[in-house]
Amino acid sequence: MNNTNGKPRTALQDKLFSVIFGTDTPAGRNFDLLLITAILISVGALLLDTVEAVNQRIGPQLLALEWFFTVLFTVEYLTRLYCSPNKRAYAGSFYGVVDLLAILPSYLALLFPATHYLLIIRLLRVLRIFRVLKLMRYLREANVLVRSLYAARRKILVFLSSLITLITLFGSVMYLVEGPENGFTSLPRSIYWAIVTITTVGYGDITPQTALGQGIAALAMITAYAVIAIPTGIISAELIHEVQRDRSLRRCNHCDRSGHDTDANYCKFCSAQLSD
Repeated sequence: MNNTNGKPRTALQDKLFSVIFGTDTPAGRNFDLLLITAILISVGALLLDTVEAVNQRIGPQLLALEWFFTVLFTVEYLTRLYCSPNKRAYAGSFYGVVDLLAILPSYLALLFPATHYLLIIRLLRVLRIFRVLKLMRYLREANVLVRSLYAARRKILVFLSSLITLITLFGSVMYLVEGPENGFTSLPRSIYWAIVTITTVGYGDITPQTALGQGIAALAMITAYAVIAIPTGIISAELIHEVQRDRSLRRCNHCDRSGHDTDANYCKFCSAQLSD
């Protein structure tokens, strides 16, 4: 087997490739599980480092642990480049970019300390668990959701435009009714109140004081419950459509009938085994 540059591969490269990139062998599976464990520990250490009480007690130890994992992940990244048959393809792939971004913040932090907390991007590397634990079938369900959102994009855009208009109207009316003396000091601040009210968050930092203002606030709250139901209906309708489409696409090779669930293993009409 040769690399993309035509140079013959060594036995060491093939062995490393089967362990680092493969999940079919016990060694490859164990490597990825250990890698995911190391990623979770490194992210946990980063989270603890942001807690002031913990940082004051074991800050140096957490820093040493962070650099240990940084060096470990750097060696792993370079090893992946070394044993990959197509180094450019790996470096430009999603996982290749994430692997690189997982180690860069530590080195950038030597010049720009604020970039230290970008190490949280290491958590993206845990996505490998889908491949390691053979959970790729769950990505099919995720794709159904993504396709549903994409199909409903125009309806969602119209909904958001209408919602923004409604929020602006409520905020403007409340600004005129309550005014600066009751905390509604500007239109943007009044619109902020409308956003908090219509989304049913209700921080309570700005509240109407007049009877008319309270009536408008009550109307905004009631309207909010009607508004919340709209995107749910839009996305639910698209989800139903996508699920039905997936079922219609899955046919039995034996009886050529469709309508099978995506997770079905056998045909519900002739009991023949279904192919993926």
